[in-house]
Amino acid sequence: MNDDIRSILERVQSGEITVDEAMLSIKKAPFEDIDYAKIDLHRKVRTGSAEVIYGAGKTPEQIIGITDVMLKNDQKTILITRISKETAEIIQKAHDMRYDESPRLGIIGEFPEKSGNGKIVVATGGTSDMPVSEEAALTAEAYGNEVVRLYDVGVAGLHRLLAHLDDIMSANVIIAVAGMEGALASVIGGLADCPVIAVPTSVAYGASFHGMSALLSMLNSCASGVSVVNIDNGFGAGFLASRINHMHLPEQQ
Repeated sequence: MNDDIRSILERVQSGEITVDEAMLSIKKAPFEDIDYAKIDLHRKVRTGSAEVIYGAGKTPEQIIGITDVMLKNDQKTILITRISKETAEIIQKAHDMRYDESPRLGIIGEFPEKSGNGKIVVATGGTSDMPVSEEAALTAEAYGNEVVRLYDVGVAGLHRLLAHLDDIMSANVIIAVAGMEGALASVIGGLADCPVIAVPTSVAYGASFHGMSALLSMLNSCASGVSVVNIDNGFGAGFLASRINHMHLPEQQ
């Protein structure tokens, strides 16, 4: 991969191609095919964020093989989502991986230095929502964000959330994670002046339809500035929050 980029840069230096043509070539650069997976080596070049391994449904051996390719191509931080403790233990025999059992998230490599325009706040309705919220928080940290965790601040005891108004009002992005009726996102959306990413969880009693109730409530939020990701999608929320937090704002005239 690095040799391909060097060749492109040398062609720019010699005048064979323009800078714009080189950028296009780099963005189209190859993946590596290892039979059962095609690892996208240039996703970070195209999108600013390297590929993440979705672990569910993959064997430990497949995950190890994919990880080998990523490390060989200088990926510094690798996230492996939705893996069991048993799978993690097998991977740890091949690679130095930190495993958080609650969100079922494996992390290889060090977190980058914190950057971005501000803080990402991750708030949960209840303690039972923590597996999803930790997936969001750790994902955001893996992409170089400062994260503030506000756990168990749901609307059944609104004073718990109101005790953290400074955190809510100083955040650059807020992730609101809640099951049951999913009201937390609307309440936070009515307090904050920043984007709010709502994450419905499948935590609730029977008539919640495995998170559909919270999902529909969040989609119908009357608070402006609230967007919604899929049920239990903590990774997607953390990734999107990082994108927002790293957007470059135009200089004020």
